[in-house]
Amino acid sequence: MSTLPAPRNDQANRVLPAKPKTAALVVLVFTALLYLAEAVDTIVHHRLDAEGIVPRTLGGLDGVVWAPLLHAGWPHLLANTVPVVVFAFLAMAAGLVRWVLVTATIWLVSGLGVWLTAEPGTVTIGASGLAFGWLAYLLVRGLFNRAFAQIVVAAVLLIGWGGMLWGVLPGHPGVSWQAHAFGALGGILAAWFGARAGRRRTVPSNP
Repeated sequence: MSTLPAPRNDQANRVLPAKPKTAALVVLVFTALLYLAEAVDTIVHHRLDAEGIVPRTLGGLDGVVWAPLLHAGWPHLLANTVPVVVFAFLAMAAGLVRWVLVTATIWLVSGLGVWLTAEPGTVTIGASGLAFGWLAYLLVRGLFNRAFAQIVVAAVLLIGWGGMLWGVLPGHPGVSWQAHAFGALGGILAAWFGARAGRRRTVPSNP
């Protein structure tokens, strides 16, 4: 008995969602949730902002769940909107289930990274950790999948949004480089796990 390489997984190597209308709807619903959360936060005089990630406190650990949904005002949310919409849509190329897994990985790695390493007494909120994670995922998935079209897309994204990557470095007051750096790490891990799972699928054949 021998094994042959697995057949090409067209879904895993796509650059655009197979169902773009469904993908767009999911992204728009998620973005609308961000705007709804900010509207409620404005009505309650920004009390929801305190529900973000408070480092190394048990009470601040639940902020890992809520932080990406909250923003420090409308300018903060508006600045995150375009990257969130573009990157989330493109990250759905491998299907909704894969997108949920990728997003969950980024969400947890970014949030826990902030909880473990951020400055004490701070509160971290915002979807930029997700945006950095999706961008990193899109930049490296083509390398892990050995998919030329995805590498081309990554090059285009690097030209358009490569400057964002400086946000993973400390030195910007009021900006959580930890959320960005660990979000990017989560995106890379998600891409690696996805590609590894795909390579494990082999087709047995009898000689």
